[in-house]
Amino acid sequence: MLRSCQPILSRTRSLAFRIPSHHRTMAKKKSSTPSEEFLLLPTPPSPLPIVDTHTHLASTYSAYRNRYKQGKYNDVHEFVKKMYEGRHVDAVVDVWCEAPVQKIWRTFADSAVKPEDRAGIWGGMEYWFVMGVHPHEAKHYNDDVEKDIIEAMSHPRCVGWGEMGLDYHYDNSPRDVQQVVFARQLSQAVRLGKPLTIHTREADADTERILKEQVPKDHPIHVHCFTDSPEFAQRLLDHFPNLYIGITGVITYTTNQDTSTVIRDMVARSSSPDAPLRILLETDAPYMVPANLYTHDALKDMKGKLPVCHSAMVPWTAQFVAGVAGDGWTPDRVMREARENARKVYGV
Repeated sequence: MLRSCQPILSRTRSLAFRIPSHHRTMAKKKSSTPSEEFLLLPTPPSPLPIVDTHTHLASTYSAYRNRYKQGKYNDVHEFVKKMYEGRHVDAVVDVWCEAPVQKIWRTFADSAVKPEDRAGIWGGMEYWFVMGVHPHEAKHYNDDVEKDIIEAMSHPRCVGWGEMGLDYHYDNSPRDVQQVVFARQLSQAVRLGKPLTIHTREADADTERILKEQVPKDHPIHVHCFTDSPEFAQRLLDHFPNLYIGITGVITYTTNQDTSTVIRDMVARSSSPDAPLRILLETDAPYMVPANLYTHDALKDMKGKLPVCHSAMVPWTAQFVAGVAGDGWTPDRVMREARENARKVYGV
């Protein structure tokens, strides 16, 4: 195992990360790009420890290098340590979801096994990961891919299988193939006792059916970046007592009302004002910068939009959730609840 940051830094410095297909559109966007200093962020609305339960660190760093050709940070570890410095990023769950599996996952994971490496290489942050095959990549799933994922499941920093699921918005893989691959991954994950990281978009009926066919009711489930109907969310919450809804910065967008309705429904159905929210906070970085971040005075003179999301932005999502949840809810309370839920689902 690596005992210092130097070996891994030298390896990642020369590595050209392949941006996953479901993240590649970021590299093609053309817009006014603010100075990278703005990525360091102003004082957050909550000082509590952050657990980002769904991020893509390799893709985030690639997006950063794409938009900042002369950027200051020469590898993913320099980027993480500087972006998160003083921001109380306690832990992340990094998501690997391509087929074939990116071999660099092991370099990341091995660098986080020893406490001294997490302190030196990751700046004290707890690095965890999940692995699966995204529905966009389902057409590339085969026995060899599955073998690689099963091998990764035994790594001490692996906390789940995913993201996997169905995506009928883009249909990058045929729907029948998506369904077969989804069921196959669920079966393996349940067999291994691994928590599930689920991607579902515009596929409510088939996602619900396959989950209920393949997954025991008490299995831990994270439905990541939920944007579908509140009725669908409620059916899943009612059936699976250990299922939690993932909330990203997309909840802050005016084009998305369903995620806010899910939060309001949770509060309305609560048996008491002290009842917890069954949510997890996440970024899905490099995407979905919370829109309310731009209301901060420190960003009022910034030109353009931030091209990269990262884990230190989670408190702004918590702030928005608190506003939606209403009386008695604060960013700190949302952060505490989401932190506890991350322990319940992933043990992190």
